[in-house]
Amino acid sequence: MFDIKYELSRLPDLPGIYLMKDQEDEIIYVGKAKNLRNRVRSYFSGDSGKSLKVIKMVEKIESFEYIIVENEVEALVLESNFIKEHRPHYNILLRDDKQYPYIQLTNEKFPRINKVRQAKQDGHQYFGPYPNGYAVHEIISLLQSTFKIRTCNLNFDKGARLKRPCLNYYIGKCDAPCVDKADEEVYMENVAQVIDFLKGNEKPLVKIIEGQMQEEAKKLNFERAAEFRDYLSFIEAMMERQKVSDVRGENIDIIAMDKKDTFVCIQIYFMRDGKIVDREHFILDNLFDEENNDVISAFMTQFYSDTSFIPKEIIVQYEPSDVQTIEGMLYQITKRKTHIHQPKRGKKVDLVTMAAKNAKEMLDEFLLRREKRERNKNLGLKQLEKTLNLKSIDRIEAYDISNISGVHSVGSMVVYEAGKKAKKEYRKFRIKSVSGPDDYASLEEVLIRRFKRAKKAESSETGFGKLPDLVIIDGGIGHTNIAKAAMGSVGYAIPTIGLAKDEKHKTRAIILDGQEIELDKQSAIYRFLYGIQEEVHRFAIGYHQQLRSKAMTQSELNEIPGLGKKRIENLFKHFKTLSAIKEASVDQLLKVESINKTVAQNIYDYFRGH
Repeated sequence: MFDIKYELSRLPDLPGIYLMKDQEDEIIYVGKAKNLRNRVRSYFSGDSGKSLKVIKMVEKIESFEYIIVENEVEALVLESNFIKEHRPHYNILLRDDKQYPYIQLTNEKFPRINKVRQAKQDGHQYFGPYPNGYAVHEIISLLQSTFKIRTCNLNFDKGARLKRPCLNYYIGKCDAPCVDKADEEVYMENVAQVIDFLKGNEKPLVKIIEGQMQEEAKKLNFERAAEFRDYLSFIEAMMERQKVSDVRGENIDIIAMDKKDTFVCIQIYFMRDGKIVDREHFILDNLFDEENNDVISAFMTQFYSDTSFIPKEIIVQYEPSDVQTIEGMLYQITKRKTHIHQPKRGKKVDLVTMAAKNAKEMLDEFLLRREKRERNKNLGLKQLEKTLNLKSIDRIEAYDISNISGVHSVGSMVVYEAGKKAKKEYRKFRIKSVSGPDDYASLEEVLIRRFKRAKKAESSETGFGKLPDLVIIDGGIGHTNIAKAAMGSVGYAIPTIGLAKDEKHKTRAIILDGQEIELDKQSAIYRFLYGIQEEVHRFAIGYHQQLRSKAMTQSELNEIPGLGKKRIENLFKHFKTLSAIKEASVDQLLKVESINKTVAQNIYDYFRGH
């Protein structure tokens, strides 16, 4: 039993982060503190002067954990990592992480160009992100063929070679370093031209493409000429300049925002060499009407901890609440000072105003789309009530089973309330009593466990204590009958339907009382049920992959001499992720409890192929 008063008395007067948890042991808030003792104790010192958000959150707190760090900057970085991983309900979160692609130029002998989804601190060069993913794909093909950049994965640093070159050599798209035909100096000159283009100088490449287009037109090869014309449009889409400024050729990020209802839109413009070369917008949940400077602070912490380029200057509409700590975090990443400030006059004020105006437009657009989706959901829910002859459906619970040949079998329960996802009510089940791929028995176990828990918590208005008005099973007549029987065995008779799929695994029909009701794919009820079926399947697959990944991770570490269960637990407690363990030096590994020099060297050598 967690004794909050006792644990509060044990808090240290040190910097760190704290993790607030609810009764389900879910992290509901992550915070940082210069002094953990003062900060965490302040939450439990009465409601006077506290915001609605803090009052609501404290009501949910059942326990907390903390991690001590060296300073506030380390706390900020760790806080950002935990927020991204756990997405706690009471933190400000980036809602629309669009995962725009980057272009990666590899750091190896005869570098390659790749399209990737994440920029990393791994020695390679990254350019982007770019909003138009298709244009990025086409531009990479263009750069490869124009500058004869290889497309193979051969590791020339380790002496990899082929007996004869591939087709690209014979059609003039590669000079074949794979058989030592390429001149490395010429190759690197071409790479320099690629870098020049990716840094924003598109004129030389445009000139080349225009020349090739005219040449093909002269030969009456109009189809080929049209391909070069398309390449020009791809270049324009990827390198588009929204607005030219005369701010002395500087590199600046411009950040502004707009708030409406329970949402915030953050607009960020990227100015490179005095020109705005790209922009992004993000939607954040703002359920508790956070202060503007706190919103900007939360955004910058999450955004800049994972971006490929940080300029020397960032101008903002509202100065972040902990500006000096954020500047410290950016210094830790770039090893140079980044100045964050709110301009008061001149052209930089105009730039911030422009970004704020765009944020308003983006937020208005988002809210219109959202309103349309909500109308469709409400209509779908009404049509479902009518089809099933139910007076009202407030809470829906949907269930699915996931496994591969019976390994790591799991069940998932997703919940919709008033037609909307209630993610805090979702639950996961690890199948305990069934061996092998038996979906019927697994589904039976999940439902019996769920509704036995309901018996114990009938007075509760959340979690297992709140009963559904409708149960949806991802499956056909057999699955639906098993579900009804399982609930009946515990003493519940709840309206239950199945969702049958066609040969393409798309929602096809409702299973009701042993009969199929075909669904019109253009109807609101179809879109509503399809969304539920996809969500419960996604949630089940996600949990299954999590267990499988954990098993594979443990298995990999178990291969290392000297590592047992306790030492593996200590490694994860210290480093948090497998990738951090892989990248750790021997000295860093020695800081882990129970890891001696021999084991640390074994770990280091294992992940470096020694």
